[in-house]
Amino acid sequence: MNDLSSVPSPESDRPISRRKPDWIRVKAPVSKGYHETRKLMRDLNLNTVCEEAACPNIGECWDKKHATVMILGDVCTRACAFCNVKTGMPRIVDTMEPENVAVAAGQMGLKHIVITSVDRDDLPDGGASQFVKVIKALRRETPETTIEILTPDFRNKMRPAVEAICEAGPDVYNHNLETVPRLYPTIRPGARYYASLRLLEEVKSHDPMIFTKSGIMLGLGEQRLEVHQVMDDMRSADVDFITMGQYLQPTPRHAKVEDFVTPKAFAAYGSIARAKGFLQVASSPLTRSSYHAGDDFAQMKAAREERLTKERARAQA
Repeated sequence: MNDLSSVPSPESDRPISRRKPDWIRVKAPVSKGYHETRKLMRDLNLNTVCEEAACPNIGECWDKKHATVMILGDVCTRACAFCNVKTGMPRIVDTMEPENVAVAAGQMGLKHIVITSVDRDDLPDGGASQFVKVIKALRRETPETTIEILTPDFRNKMRPAVEAICEAGPDVYNHNLETVPRLYPTIRPGARYYASLRLLEEVKSHDPMIFTKSGIMLGLGEQRLEVHQVMDDMRSADVDFITMGQYLQPTPRHAKVEDFVTPKAFAAYGSIARAKGFLQVASSPLTRSSYHAGDDFAQMKAAREERLTKERARAQA
């Protein structure tokens, strides 16, 4: 059992006010790099979760020519209470999208790319084949680029979807749990917590060498021990990397922010997660699934190598 007695409580130092604090504010994007990235996405008819989800880090990431491409259109078949992506009946799948993603990766000189998607419950495979095509196009056109995918839960078609995607060989498979189980009926009503856990388990079962990653938002009314339990559930599913960031209400229609979690509290959660054995942990108010993903991937890869080296040494002793 891990000794967590020296770790400060994440609930300490929490403000009562719901007014957005200074540590969560970011500057509006105005740089040349930002506008060049935006133009490239428009020219190639690509969507990004950076824009659709109103990510606060878009200015920083796009200035560095980092963007998270959102495939399968910009209309989702779900209506999660936290998400700013449009809901409705999606358009037909763009057959040129895989090639355009690869072109964008090449033109931006990406060493690491993150690919996500809207939910496509209308498609027989949930959109898994489009992920496969994008991965293959990237491997063909930019073979040095490492690939991270962030998929939906593929409701009622999870196993064949995961198998097909794993066969295509992404370097990192991310699927976010988003929040604690108690809040699923109001925050993520179209999904099931334990189905998402099974998806993460299925990835490791199919290919143990694919890094798995998952994240949760804080500030939705979750309790400290509930967050600890989510960490334990992730570790039971052999998840390698956990991300924790502050939920921000995108519009008045969406779920309200119940609490602005302080940087000190995020640091405490991060300490607990590291003690529980995650290879990589990202925990801060502005952390998002793909924020600094390339650097995090390199650190996670190095951490696994170090762990494997220690295990081999113990086995030979």
